[in-house]
Amino acid sequence: MSTIYERLDQILPKLLEKRFRENKGLGNEIGYYIFDYDPKDEIIVRKHIEFLKQKINNNDSEIQIKEFDLYEIILEILESKGYLDKVFDMEKKKGTEYIINAIKKTLRLTQKNDLVVDYIGKRVGKNDIVFLTGVGKAWPIIRSHTVLNTLHSVIDEVPLILFFPGTYDGLELQLFNEIKDDNYYRAFKLIER
Repeated sequence: MSTIYERLDQILPKLLEKRFRENKGLGNEIGYYIFDYDPKDEIIVRKHIEFLKQKINNNDSEIQIKEFDLYEIILEILESKGYLDKVFDMEKKKGTEYIINAIKKTLRLTQKNDLVVDYIGKRVGKNDIVFLTGVGKAWPIIRSHTVLNTLHSVIDEVPLILFFPGTYDGLELQLFNEIKDDNYYRAFKLIER
């Protein structure tokens, strides 16, 4: 079993492979990948993501990494609609469960006009590599398998990597190594553990 540092060091060479960026050899599957890691390594992974973005985006490379933090997207959408302060007030009055459902409805999650999917889709170019982060922070409003399934409608030509604080065994996602997120079988493990 590799250490988190050994696994992280394997990401950059993978991103630079032309075959990876072109989604070649995937049997017509969409190039979705999951980098799962022990939740205790969250800060290490975040720092490495910043390193990867700096290394690739500041280079004169034709590729760019676009990072989308799901939690930050939720906040930005709620703020743009003028709902963020109302959400905090409503949570105090009606409780967390009520506000989670209200936010899901506001974001139109899993619907044809899903605001999170629309937000991401409008910001991805043909030479990008998409990093999805903030999975743990966005739970339980956004669940990993749900966002991946919904993103298929707008991102199908560029590689997408979900950085997942938990375990992915090639079929099942287990957030924080405790919460079963549901089966998801369309993604490949980016780097084996």
